[in-house]
Amino acid sequence: MEAKESYPVNVGAIRSDFPILERNVGGDTSTPGEHDDDTTPLVYLDNAATSHTPKQVVDSIVEYYHGYNSNVHRGIHHLSQEASIAYEDAHDRVAEFIGASGGREEVAFTKNTTEAMNTVAYAWGLNELSPDDSVVLTEMEHHASLVTWQQIAKKVGAEVRYIRIDEDGRLDMEHAKELIDDSTKMVSVVHISNTLGTINPVSDLADMAHDVGAYIFVDGAQSAPTRPVDVETIDADFFAFSGHKMCGPTGIGALYGKRDILDEMQPYHYGGSMIRRVTFDDATWEDLPWKFEAGTPPIAQGIGFAAAIDYLDDIGMENVQAHEELLAEYAYDRLSEFDDIEIYGPPGDDRGGLVSFNLDGVHAHDLSSILNEQGVAIRAGDHCTQPLHDKLGAAASTRASFYIYNTKDEVDALVEGLDIARELFA
Repeated sequence: MEAKESYPVNVGAIRSDFPILERNVGGDTSTPGEHDDDTTPLVYLDNAATSHTPKQVVDSIVEYYHGYNSNVHRGIHHLSQEASIAYEDAHDRVAEFIGASGGREEVAFTKNTTEAMNTVAYAWGLNELSPDDSVVLTEMEHHASLVTWQQIAKKVGAEVRYIRIDEDGRLDMEHAKELIDDSTKMVSVVHISNTLGTINPVSDLADMAHDVGAYIFVDGAQSAPTRPVDVETIDADFFAFSGHKMCGPTGIGALYGKRDILDEMQPYHYGGSMIRRVTFDDATWEDLPWKFEAGTPPIAQGIGFAAAIDYLDDIGMENVQAHEELLAEYAYDRLSEFDDIEIYGPPGDDRGGLVSFNLDGVHAHDLSSILNEQGVAIRAGDHCTQPLHDKLGAAASTRASFYIYNTKDEVDALVEGLDIARELFA
């Protein structure tokens, strides 16, 4: 669907970079890649799960495989040197993107945000937490944070505390002040809730954590792809995000950590590439960030990650944010027109680029199926936030999430699909 009005970004030009947006859907899905019987235009509103990948990023990966495919940090031949330089430079590009002045030494590549969480939880948490300590989370945490710290706390006997949310889906900051105390060693908080869309005051939480000598881990899976992020302005001790939610390939994420903290942390994985010296009795580790990247790393994905950042920077992250929030506000307003729709999360400037809701009398999975028949791709389920859904009193919800190539026409297509669902369940 082409843009019919002015947007903060050039939607028409952007959509031309994403061939997948030109396809139809609705046919037999048993043979991926064959679309001869597809007849319904695709409306893709599931960007909080994964975004699409532009031709420029795909081309960068093809260029690597066709031009200098080789393992990194293992050979002195030309291909290995070229691949190593490109892979190392990708770390610098990620560091620049999030405002990490320490460069590549403060950025380790991971499979995704979840692995970054586990890296810190196991490499730092198992070694530093004790039975007298507490870890403070929020009620809106993704399972990647909640379950990881929950299980680490069980192993060491530490306490997990949860900052409650108010009826609008915002954090109760007075409650945060009560929970973050001298026993707290880690505050782990999602920057933007993947269910509520809430934009959390992570800088304020960082101040609270540091006032009691604790660290803060910011889950940036939904923020880094959609707005300018500066980890040093936030004063995050750790920050993590994934490439596949921001026009990059799957299988690549980034863990930022302050240099002095990463220096003291032990590795999480062991094997090739992260070793400096090995004897039959002991081993020593490579310099940062390589001591956290055991084995053959995601070379092509890292190069594609950097290309995705280049692509977004050419658009301008301020423009990305403005476009996404414009669509989220439009969707919120359209859905608010109906008495039979319950919207979760705050209105206004405290919301990022997604809207979760339920339609009375229609289960989220049924609604998703009906929308799918109309070509509208959304997310239905608990969005890896089961405890939050328990608090909301909802077994599941329907989530529409927006990105640089979406339009108001596509939001309207979503709303029209809801009318069809009402007719079917009347």
